[in-house]
Amino acid sequence: MPVDTDLTPAPEAPGAPDPGGAGGTGGTARTAERAGPRAWAGLAVLALPTLLLALDLSVLHLAVPHLAADLQPTNTQLLWIIDIYGFMIAGFLVTMGTLGDRIGRRRLLLIGAAAFGAASLAAAYAPGPEALIVARLLLGVAGATLMPSTLSLISNLFLDPRQRGLAFAIWAAMFSLGVALGPVLGGVLLEHFWWGSAFLLGLPVMVLLLVAGPLLLPESRDPDAGRVDPASVLLSLAAMLPVTYAIKELAHGVAVVPLLAAAGGAGAGAVFLRRQRRLADPLLDLGLFADRSFRGALLIVLVATVSVSGTYLFVTQYLQLVEGQSAFRAGLWLLPPAAVLIAASVAAPVCARRFRPGPVMGAGLVSAAAGYLLLSRVEPGGAGDIAVIVVAYALVNSGIGPVLALGTELVVGAVPPEKAGAASAISETSSELGVALGVAVLGSVGTAVYRADVDGRVPDGTPEAAAETARDTLAGAAAVAEELPEPLGAELLGAAREAFAGGLATVGVIGAVLSLAVAAVAFTALRGGGAEK
Repeated sequence: MPVDTDLTPAPEAPGAPDPGGAGGTGGTARTAERAGPRAWAGLAVLALPTLLLALDLSVLHLAVPHLAADLQPTNTQLLWIIDIYGFMIAGFLVTMGTLGDRIGRRRLLLIGAAAFGAASLAAAYAPGPEALIVARLLLGVAGATLMPSTLSLISNLFLDPRQRGLAFAIWAAMFSLGVALGPVLGGVLLEHFWWGSAFLLGLPVMVLLLVAGPLLLPESRDPDAGRVDPASVLLSLAAMLPVTYAIKELAHGVAVVPLLAAAGGAGAGAVFLRRQRRLADPLLDLGLFADRSFRGALLIVLVATVSVSGTYLFVTQYLQLVEGQSAFRAGLWLLPPAAVLIAASVAAPVCARRFRPGPVMGAGLVSAAAGYLLLSRVEPGGAGDIAVIVVAYALVNSGIGPVLALGTELVVGAVPPEKAGAASAISETSSELGVALGVAVLGSVGTAVYRADVDGRVPDGTPEAAAETARDTLAGAAAVAEELPEPLGAELLGAAREAFAGGLATVGVIGAVLSLAVAAVAFTALRGGGAEK
């Protein structure tokens, strides 16, 4: 099926409330009605959760060295702190989308905002790594309520296709703005306060959403929405989390427990898929995957977010722990690439109308691959190292911007209008799962390279306890190096930095290969869709 030429989701089903706030029934007779000022004010409110989720992602990566020094988590705990949030979002997105259809999307959005604020407080004041993991888990569950409601309400507010297309472009640009502001705001906080302050950024955003949401957003629900199947929810989590655990643990070496976890997760995944085929109202509609354009766009979103999230984790740590930049200065260095991300996100829909989405995304992904390859050439202490990182990540973001801006519309446009809501939830699940998988898989690969390399570089005379800490993480190596006498401490830190650069290089090469692979998908599977005629 060709992709919708306007690159916009289908309008809400008949019976949706008046997006302008006047009430009414909606339906096909009103699909050309243009939204008024109240709808645009509502869009500004709906942009807040998107901005917050992007802020939370980029701020946490900057806070990693600080919380690692304070809480002293193991490398596995550190990876869980970073990506349990994304896995909970991915695991619950479709569930929360169905729940919003039943109880009301605005109501679910406001409930999620309150829960997100409470979980942010718990994360900010977590006394140890275990408590922070639990708080991040709760943040993920709360975050899963925000995105499906946001997408559905935008579609409900803007019935005119062109206005709706602009609204979704603005929504995508807000994510990019959050990525841009996160490092700078987080850097300021981390310069003057403790690492937990990074989590408090979400509180004013959530308060504003709770105050303005009831005033500007219409309530909407689907009276024919299918019931939430608890068994499917549990099976999806039982498939995802054990496999993630196995990936993390296998980075340390092959062992029985992670292999058993991987097998158990695969088995739960098979049962989940079989159950979805039998249910009248499945949690995941497998019939949507029969469309080639749907599969292609979904794969691009997944793989692109895997690559960018995995490399971002290493870049933020490299700037601080290898180049010696403060959190604030690291945030400033990442501002130009973030500006490129915003520009690419805004320009992508315009370019897609002229050249079609497939070629636009494909060209962007080729540019991203060049950026990843440039990252793989970075060496500690090299001339202009930071400038190389900035240019490299600007190239990466020039390719990620079109994926973020066009991905959801492409997925939705590839399915029948009555399936648009389910397709939106699947698209968001794919992107959140990609972020979490990027940290888990590429983070584990990079960590394995670091460990293997640093193990052979530990200088003679290093105490075994210090050597073991240095083998675990670069942050640990930096901490123990300060306690060792000179020149032993400097020698150990230099070895750890060289090993970390090797991990970054490996992750960069993998990102380049993945980007070129999905660029080929964009040029082929999506070659017939999306341009305006």
